[in-house]
Amino acid sequence: MAERLPSDIARDTFKQLAARRLAPTPLNYQALYEEIAGSRTAQPFPEGALRHILRVIPAQTPGQRRLLDLFEAAVAQHDWPALQSVLVGYANLGLNPAVAAAEPADAPAPVYVLPEDLAEQLARVVENTLPALDSEDARVHLLGEQLVQFLRQPGPPASTLQLMLANFSYRLSFATEDQAAIRAMLLELLHMVFDNIAALSLDERWLHGQAQALTAAIGQPLTLRRLDDVQRRLKDVVFKQTEAKGRLIEAQDQMKALLSGFIARLSAMVQASSSYHESMERCAEQIAQASRFEDIAPLLQELMGATRAMALDSRLARDELIDLRERTQQKHAELERLQRQLDQVSAQARHDPLTGALNRKGLDEVVEREMARTRRTGAPLCVVLLDVDDFKQVNDQAGHAGGDAALVHLAEVVRAVMRPHDLLARWGGEEFVLVLPDTALAQGVDAVQRLQRALTTRFFLHNNEKLLITFSAGVAQIGEDETSADAIRRADQGMYLAKRSGKNRVMAG
Repeated sequence: MAERLPSDIARDTFKQLAARRLAPTPLNYQALYEEIAGSRTAQPFPEGALRHILRVIPAQTPGQRRLLDLFEAAVAQHDWPALQSVLVGYANLGLNPAVAAAEPADAPAPVYVLPEDLAEQLARVVENTLPALDSEDARVHLLGEQLVQFLRQPGPPASTLQLMLANFSYRLSFATEDQAAIRAMLLELLHMVFDNIAALSLDERWLHGQAQALTAAIGQPLTLRRLDDVQRRLKDVVFKQTEAKGRLIEAQDQMKALLSGFIARLSAMVQASSSYHESMERCAEQIAQASRFEDIAPLLQELMGATRAMALDSRLARDELIDLRERTQQKHAELERLQRQLDQVSAQARHDPLTGALNRKGLDEVVEREMARTRRTGAPLCVVLLDVDDFKQVNDQAGHAGGDAALVHLAEVVRAVMRPHDLLARWGGEEFVLVLPDTALAQGVDAVQRLQRALTTRFFLHNNEKLLITFSAGVAQIGEDETSADAIRRADQGMYLAKRSGKNRVMAG
C-alpha cells in the first residue's frame, strides 16, 4: 500500500473534525491526524521547564539533595521513567520525612501503595458518584472512570492517586455546581407551573388541592421519602376527585334533563292555550252568525268540552311543574353537597381533618414504605402508641370543642418537637401513632420522653386558662419478620402498662 501524502491526511483530518463535531483545537487536530496517519508524533522533552523547576526544589535534607541529583540526571538524559521515580520519591518525603531523612543516600526511593480494600472502597465511592452527575459532562465521567480503573489495578501508587483525585475533585466541583443550579431552576419552573394551574382553574376548585400539595412538597428539601409520600397522596386524591367529579357531572346532566322537561312542558302548555283560544274565537264567530237556538247548542257543547280539557290540562301541567320544581331543588342541593365534598377531598384523602395528622390509610402506607426501607438498609424502625391522659376530664372541663382544640395542640407540639421525617397519625379518638425511622428502641423511648417534657412547658390555653395535657405511651421496635400490626399491638401493651404505672410515662413494649 502506497504511503499517503500529508495533504491527504490533513484533508481527512478536517473532515473528521467536522463529522465528530470536535472543536478545531491544535490538540484535537493532532490526535485525529495521528489516528488517520497511523503513527504517533514523539512529544518534545520539556527540558527548559523542568530545569526551571529544578532551581526551586528544596535541597535541605540528605534525602532531598539525593533526589535533586537524580532529578537533574533524569532531565539531562531525557529519561521519563527516572523522572517519574524521582517525583514519587519527593511525594514519599512528604508522607514520612523522618524515614526519608534517615535513608542512605544511595537507597532507592520507596513507593507507597494503597491497601487493596481501601482502594476498592474509594473506587466504589467514585463509581456511585458518577450516575448522579450530568451525563453531558463527558470530562468528569472520563476522569472518574480512569480513577476507578486506576484504583482497581494491583498496587496503585499513593502519589499518583493524589494527583488523579485532585483533578477529579476539581472537575467534580463544577459538576456539582451545575447540578445545584439545575435543581434550583427545576424547582422554580415547577412553582410557575403549579401557580398557573391554580390561576387558570378559578372555577375548578378541585384542582387546587393537587397544586397546593405539590407546591408544599417542593418548598422543602427534596427527599425520596417526601416525594414518595406526595406521589401516594396525589394518586389517592386524583382517584377520589375523579370519582366525585363523575358524580357531579352526572348530577349536572340530570339537572339539565329536568330543565329540558320543564321547558318542553311549558311549550306544550303554550300550544294547548293557543288551540283553546282559536276554538273560542271560531265558536264566537259562529254564535254571532247563528239565527236559531238549535245552531247555538252544539257550539256551546264544544266550548264546554274545550274549557273542561283546558282546565284538566292546566291542572296536570301545574302538578308536573310543581314536581319538576321540587326535583330541581333537590338536584341543586345535591350539586352543592357534591361540590363541598369535592373541595374537601384533597385535604381528607390521607389526613385527619381535625389535627392534620395522617389517618389510618395514610399510616398504613407510611409504615409499609418505612418497613420496606428498613429491610433494604437494615436501619431500625420504631412505632409509638400514645394516649392522652384523662381526656374525659379535659372534655368535661373545656367541652367537646375544647377537647378537639387540645388534640390539635398536641399534634402541633409533636410536629414542632420531633424530627421532620418522624410521622404522626391519628389512631382514633385521643390515641395517636408515631413512626420513628432510623430509631432504635432506647432512642425511641428517649425521644418520646423529650416530647413529654416539651408538652409540659407548652401549655394549652382554653378561654385564657392553662390546661396541662399529658400522655402515656408505649414504644416498640419492629422486628425483622414482624408485621406492623404486631408492633403496634406491642406498643399498645406498653402504653397500658404506662397507664397502670401512674400515667405520663413511656414504656417499651
